[in-house]
Amino acid sequence: MSTETLVINALGAQGDGIANGADGPIYVPFSLPGEKLAVARVKDQATIMSIATPSPDRIEPACRHFGPDGVGGTCGGCSLQHMEKQAYNAFKRSTLIAALKSKGIETEIAPLIEAHPGERRRLVFTARKREKGLLIGFNQPASRHIVELEECPVTSAGILARLDDLRGIGAAIATGSDHFRMTVTETTTGLDVSLDGVRGGLPDRERRAITETVLKMRGIARVSVNGEIVIEPAKPLLDFGGALVSMPPGAFTQATRPAEDAMSALVLTHVGKAKKVADLFSGIGTFALRLARQAQVLAVESDEKAVKALDLAARGTQGLKPIKTERRDLFRRPLMTSELKGIDAVVFDPPRAGAEAQCAELARSQVKTVVAVSCNPLTLARDLSILIDGGYKITSMTPVDQFLWSPHLEVVAALSKG
Repeated sequence: MSTETLVINALGAQGDGIANGADGPIYVPFSLPGEKLAVARVKDQATIMSIATPSPDRIEPACRHFGPDGVGGTCGGCSLQHMEKQAYNAFKRSTLIAALKSKGIETEIAPLIEAHPGERRRLVFTARKREKGLLIGFNQPASRHIVELEECPVTSAGILARLDDLRGIGAAIATGSDHFRMTVTETTTGLDVSLDGVRGGLPDRERRAITETVLKMRGIARVSVNGEIVIEPAKPLLDFGGALVSMPPGAFTQATRPAEDAMSALVLTHVGKAKKVADLFSGIGTFALRLARQAQVLAVESDEKAVKALDLAARGTQGLKPIKTERRDLFRRPLMTSELKGIDAVVFDPPRAGAEAQCAELARSQVKTVVAVSCNPLTLARDLSILIDGGYKITSMTPVDQFLWSPHLEVVAALSKG
């Protein structure tokens, strides 16, 4: 380890400051362009020791867990609380611009749809049992150390108000000091609490303990352990445009309701008057159930429980046009060009790996409208380049901030052919 002085030239895609070193770039978390810093350096990674010249864009962080002097490094939940809002928004947009540029794509980009404090309805905590109760929080960066949660400005009030209940639930289940994950989702009927990585299964004594614990609480819809439902006082329901979905334990859903609503509105606008729509990587129906208000929908998803939840919601909702569901691994078996005949529009929202194989088939198809929803600008740029080579033109590109004070970005892009 060496101590030296650096000047930050830019921010990288992960939000780290980048300085030019004699042997290449040096990455400095929690720094900002223009800052002169004293750092402790190991190879191409450096830690701030002191700030000689702070950036005018540096502000006081909103949360005590972010770290001393706004330098960060205590809680691993946020990485950009030290950055002024306009500069932060510009950085978010710049990550999309850079990703598109890497594939030679130039297009107009709409203003960022902003995220705000208190919107996160889905979080994944790390927890472990200790003598004085359950420790719950986020891992310190590059560490297994859990920073105990006392406040969290990104999280919804409904989750924060039940932190003590969550500690009680975890303490009733955990039998040792091993770390485990606690995924908490705020639904219309209460919190869905899914614990994973709990070793030793769930003996009868712990099962009784968690049942007795939850029955004394209000606002807990369900508790599951390693995918098994232990107690369900109420079906945890999510509202997708008036269609109520009973989500499987720990199922994926968008992290904030405002971002979900914004992305859904964009999807519906871009699909327009299409009569037959394919919703690929459909999950539990975030877009499919809304699309079915105006079009016939083919919803394709690999997860069996998600497909069943979507199908059940479709059958139980009045006023929808037909939704056909199919369980299928679109990475290994994308919808072929022949199967896309008769489809007017395709919406896809894949995991971070993107939809490369599916886009190769879409590029050869005659589908008029494609709407790409992505949580990874880099794989999105790759997928869009495939579609552009196949004759599609980008008609809209909107960045959506769903993960406040992090480098992550959602994007909704629309393309047309013919």
